[in-house]
Amino acid sequence: MKHNRYIILFLLGISCLTNAQIVITTPYEYSVGVSAGATFSSVTFSPRIPQNKLTGATLGLTSRVNTGKTFGLQLELNFAQQGWDEKYEPDEVGENVTEMPINYVYSRNMNYIQLPFYTHVQFQLSGENVKGFINAGPQIGYMISESTHENLKGAKPGRVNIQHELAVQKKFEWGISGGGGVEIHTGIGFFSLEGRYLYALGDIYNTRSEDPFSKASGQTITVKLTYLIPVKK
Repeated sequence: MKHNRYIILFLLGISCLTNAQIVITTPYEYSVGVSAGATFSSVTFSPRIPQNKLTGATLGLTSRVNTGKTFGLQLELNFAQQGWDEKYEPDEVGENVTEMPINYVYSRNMNYIQLPFYTHVQFQLSGENVKGFINAGPQIGYMISESTHENLKGAKPGRVNIQHELAVQKKFEWGISGGGGVEIHTGIGFFSLEGRYLYALGDIYNTRSEDPFSKASGQTITVKLTYLIPVKK
C-alpha cells in the first residue's frame, strides 16, 4: 500500500511538471483571488471508530494560470478545520451500567495550513461565460493546533478509547485532492462554486505494529466559493 502511494504521487508530479512546461511556453491568462467554504471531515481508523462528519470552515488564497481555453495550473494557500466526531448511541453508558443513558460527545478539531497544487481543466457549459471545471493534484499541509470537545464525564464506553488520550503525533499531512464545479465569468471577475475531496495518504498517529492503530488517515469533503480577478499579462 505504501509503495502504491509513492507511485501515485510520482505520476501526479510528472503531470504537474508537464503542465508547468506548457504554462511557461504558452500564452496564458493569470488570475488571483480568495475563497471560503465549509469542510466535512472524518478520520479512517483501524480498529474502526464510528463517526459522524465533523463540520468546519476553510479560507484561502488562490492563484491560477490558464493556458488557452482548456488547461491550467492552480496553486492555493488555505486554512482548514478538520478532524473527527465520534458517534455514540444514547444507551452507551460505559462502566457504570446503573447510570441513566447519556448522550456522549467526543470530537477532535485540527487546524491546518494547506497547499494544494492542481492541474486545472475547464470546458464550456453555456455560452462563453459559464464554464465547468475539474481540479486534481497533490496536497500538503501542516497542523498548527488541535482542540477537543467532549462530555464523556470520565466514562469509557465499550469501544476503542485510546485516541482520547493521544495528541496528534504526525502533524504533516499529504495526500491527493480533487473535485469540480461551475465558474461564471463576469465583468468584475470570476465566481466559482466547487466541491472537492481530500484523501490523506499519511496518518495522524504512528501506525507501527506496536501502536494501537494500523491506520489513522483523514478524509475531507470541501464545498467552497472562490472569487478570482484576472490580471493583465
